[in-house]
Amino acid sequence: MKFIATALLATLPLPGATFFLTVAGLGGEPDYEQRFALLANDTDKLLKGGGATDRVVTTLKGPDATKAKVTAALQKIAADSKIPDVLVVTMIGHGTFDGAEYKFNLPGPDISGTELAGLLNKIPASRQLIVDMTSASGGITPALKHDGRTVITATKSGAEKNATLFGRFWVEALRDPSADTDKNETVTALEAYKYAQTKTTAFFTDQKRLATEHSQLEDPQRANAFPIIRYGSAAAVVNDPAKRALVSKKEEIENKIDALKFQKDLMAPDDYRRQMNALLLELARTQGEIDK
Repeated sequence: MKFIATALLATLPLPGATFFLTVAGLGGEPDYEQRFALLANDTDKLLKGGGATDRVVTTLKGPDATKAKVTAALQKIAADSKIPDVLVVTMIGHGTFDGAEYKFNLPGPDISGTELAGLLNKIPASRQLIVDMTSASGGITPALKHDGRTVITATKSGAEKNATLFGRFWVEALRDPSADTDKNETVTALEAYKYAQTKTTAFFTDQKRLATEHSQLEDPQRANAFPIIRYGSAAAVVNDPAKRALVSKKEEIENKIDALKFQKDLMAPDDYRRQMNALLLELARTQGEIDK
């Protein structure tokens, strides 16, 4: 398996640069705003430290994650990139689908799947990966179909409208060396996808709940030849025993947060806010210890 993965990578032209754009969209509620921002921060840090190739990392979150700024960022990549280059766009947050059009929820006007595709189609980079972790993200797939573009979504269709868990497990895959199943010190898009998919399924099983999201990936072979993270500083956190314990604690807190969200409609609002605020504070403190 390791030989096959290495052979696939060898057949691809070496990119002159890899352009990463990570966007954490509108949360709508304080707990989602904080979670999305944390995921964006983690992604930014891991991508900047996750490879020796030339990487251009742009992260938009909070009030900066507007349609105008997303458009400007993609237009700049279009101006700066060349055919041998690589583009990776990661979308964190909420999405909607009205049966015809997907929209990524941003502060101010949303951006539609059709609008996003129009911007991506103008980018010369011949290899593109779009990871849409939002609710209803499966609704964007038809708009994004394009030669050389790999699309991963947290849901199988636009009808799966609940807030998703896939995103946090995707980010975890970029940190956890166990995601590198062929042990070649590279986490590919396929490996990260399978890791996140397995973790998401396990969460719903452990909580004894009907799964409300089913991730999808249309081209596994191309995704397996798409490196996202190469080992280095990204693996150091997990290889440090003290840090590893903190990472495990962080995952436990995140599981509690996601489980609490499922109970929200059954709880008194004040009780929900009290418990959620306590968990978010504990999460922030744990993340601070990891970052030291």
